[in-house]
Amino acid sequence: MQINVNTDKTIERHAGLNDHVQTVVTAAISRFAEHITRVEVHLSDNNSQKSADGDNRCLMEARITGYQPIAVSDHAATLHQAINGAADKLKRAIDSALGRLYDKRNVPLSKAVSEAADEETTE
Repeated sequence: MQINVNTDKTIERHAGLNDHVQTVVTAAISRFAEHITRVEVHLSDNNSQKSADGDNRCLMEARITGYQPIAVSDHAATLHQAINGAADKLKRAIDSALGRLYDKRNVPLSKAVSEAADEETTE
């Protein structure tokens, strides 16, 4: 599973920030790692000039084998809160999406995901 971190011009990107994002995302969705090819993380501060708090936003998009991409976002006073909030939302969204896929087919999760990928390529 590949995790890409992107920032806008208002956020200083450094190794500590990248490590934090990697750690939080991996901890949140590691149980789905075999089904996820890539996670895109976009960080921005919408009000960097207006206030000290800022309006930090974290958008996460997960690419899942055999399924449409899942995107979530979270706004918070700090960047770390936004990252944690978005990771939690992403975990719930993936769990829900893959759970529906499993329930629909009534087969083991890994087999359901591979069957969905086969159907998508044949359509």
